[in-house]
Amino acid sequence: MASAIKAASTSRWSSSLAVQSSPLPKRVAMPGRRRSVATVRAVAGVAPAALAAPAKLTGAGGRRRLTVSQTMSKLREQGKTAFIPYITAGDPDLATTAEALRLLDACGADVIELGVPFSDPYADGPDAGVHGLLVPDLPYGTSCALRSEAIKNNLELVLLTTPSTPADRMEEITKASQGFVYLVSVNGVTGSRADVNTRVESLIQEVKQVTDKPVAVGFGVSTPEHVKQIAGWGADGVIIGSAIVRQLCEAATPEDGLKRLEEYTRSIKAAMP
Repeated sequence: MASAIKAASTSRWSSSLAVQSSPLPKRVAMPGRRRSVATVRAVAGVAPAALAAPAKLTGAGGRRRLTVSQTMSKLREQGKTAFIPYITAGDPDLATTAEALRLLDACGADVIELGVPFSDPYADGPDAGVHGLLVPDLPYGTSCALRSEAIKNNLELVLLTTPSTPADRMEEITKASQGFVYLVSVNGVTGSRADVNTRVESLIQEVKQVTDKPVAVGFGVSTPEHVKQIAGWGADGVIIGSAIVRQLCEAATPEDGLKRLEEYTRSIKAAMP
């Protein structure tokens, strides 16, 4: 499984997780402890330890962990669509986050996005991780330095393309993106929506015409029907954030939140091809 970290939208989280401010918003991806690969996404900062040394590619017992790109490629070879859930670190507390990560892994998540809380989020916050990095609001034209640092630290920099990205820029982004290409389904902020933007079907094909890298669709995805629709359009992965977070934040207690999260996650996983 792969997992990613994404920042929360409230300032109270920034001090508790010791996120270091940075002029460059970032996202990171890392491998999970079991079969999942982890990715971390940071918008304005990333925990310094994440970039202090090259990511270790071995897990317990010296077994090699798969990178994000390896995980995505393996699933595509098997004719499967990657399930990529997102949760916010520390919501409602770090102990629950740890349990939620284990639960998502056990329920079959292939990549996990773990949000790193930050006071000035873009989309819905920054991410950070071990095997990958995502920076939602970093212009592609100014990403060269970050890409170089990511490579030095064995991090795959996942880049985003949107419905408003010009065709020539989209092609440049897909060539440079590592791990997979993140296709944002709508312009604007993330959040659950009643229907998936029907333009996504053609956007997936447009991206696939210029790259053979896996394409994952995120923003506005929340139901099993959405998952089936997007997978049917040819996406290699489906990313779900707000609907996942809601299971935890709307529950009366952390325990109830975990129960809701498990039930919801299993319903989504059952809809994945």
